[in-house]
Amino acid sequence: MLDATQHTELCLSCEANFDGIVGPTHNYAGLSYGNVASASNQGRVSSPRRAALQGLAKMEAVAALGVLQGVLPPHERPHLPTLRGLGVPEEHGSTDEAVLARVARVDPVLLARVSSASAMWTANAATVIPAIDARDQRTHFITANLREMFHRAIEPPVTARALRATFQDRERFEVFDAFPTDSREDFGDEGAANHTRFTTSTQNGGDVVGMHLFVYGASRDAARKPEKFPARQTLSASMRVAQLGFLSPQRTIYAQQNADAIDAGVFHNDVIAVGNGNLLLTHELAFEDREGTYAALTNTVGDSLVIAEVGADELGLEEVVKSYLFNSQLLTLPDGTMALVCPSECAERPRVKAVIDRLIADPHIPLSRAIFLDVRESMRNGGGPACLRLRVPLAAQDVARVNPQAFATPSKLAELRAWVERHYRDELAATDLADPALLRESRDALDELTRILDLGSIYDFQRA
Repeated sequence: MLDATQHTELCLSCEANFDGIVGPTHNYAGLSYGNVASASNQGRVSSPRRAALQGLAKMEAVAALGVLQGVLPPHERPHLPTLRGLGVPEEHGSTDEAVLARVARVDPVLLARVSSASAMWTANAATVIPAIDARDQRTHFITANLREMFHRAIEPPVTARALRATFQDRERFEVFDAFPTDSREDFGDEGAANHTRFTTSTQNGGDVVGMHLFVYGASRDAARKPEKFPARQTLSASMRVAQLGFLSPQRTIYAQQNADAIDAGVFHNDVIAVGNGNLLLTHELAFEDREGTYAALTNTVGDSLVIAEVGADELGLEEVVKSYLFNSQLLTLPDGTMALVCPSECAERPRVKAVIDRLIADPHIPLSRAIFLDVRESMRNGGGPACLRLRVPLAAQDVARVNPQAFATPSKLAELRAWVERHYRDELAATDLADPALLRESRDALDELTRILDLGSIYDFQRA
């Protein structure tokens, strides 16, 4: 496992993967409409401890591949400021315990919404435009507003604070607040789950330049729209992200997600396509204009682009959603080859495993290996390996500008495991969300975590 200093010495630029730590109130509330896995596991007893440890094990496995790995903190849940802002309860000066007791009695669904651990899926935290691609030569983080789902729309303020505490150097990093949700502009933004950066080397073998694919589900003039589930990402938001990231229009492509795929439970593009370097691994039904999207990518990225397509006859949309094959992490390793970090469910499904074996065996596809990891607690809630991480390409000189406590070194991972063992419950049922002790336990855990990661006071209960 390489540390940040070794990565800096070995590369002109590095891509770090910053994973979200699963929160102490990890539960199966089935809140995400359009997310089939989330809905099908609604009401099950969860294991916050097991979920967090699975996430840390994934980070360790990725770091062992020689990839720079970082961590981002969970959010404060249940989120009492949201409940108070909604007037629950109305009596002025009521205690936190009274707030929890009343909302549990009159609106348990609302309690579940403010207790969601969905911030663990940091692919939705922001869109990252690296310094090498931006005209002002700074790395830009555009915090996603996640406006479509109430339980996620409360995340952006703390997400922005966590990003600013992690990427502290204002000369090299800029973190934008989320787009307003009450704007007349149609800015529905779900972050990096609908964004892919492709790279190709410059002719002189120097720095790697990026080409950016933004996938949207909704636009004012779309010929087709999903009929069953909402299209969460809008074209307007994607275009605004590109503007804030100082991207060149010549390096930017916009493509509409297939409406039928959204209705089948493909709520984000990263459930049906994944790209890295010069490789796009995609399903035949990922895009509305399949041929036009492929042509635009080839024209922008160049002839080195490899499009590895999985046909609908090979894997149907139902199996795509159940396996989360395309929600695997596609990573470039230090030796230049690529690896696919898959959920263990992919190895357990013969048709999916056959697809993976075919892709690896194809000499024209730069994929050398697959690694299968157990992230079942996250999968049951609707997120695979790629959902759990935010990709942050960094210039070598900028690695040292990141908060050093955010990197997942062996000692840091051991410290985080011990922290989880001290603070997390082994099991959590929906009725436990009203337990005042859970609120105290969660706050104690997060207060300690901010010291472990040197984040300062990012949580509302710390700032009150």
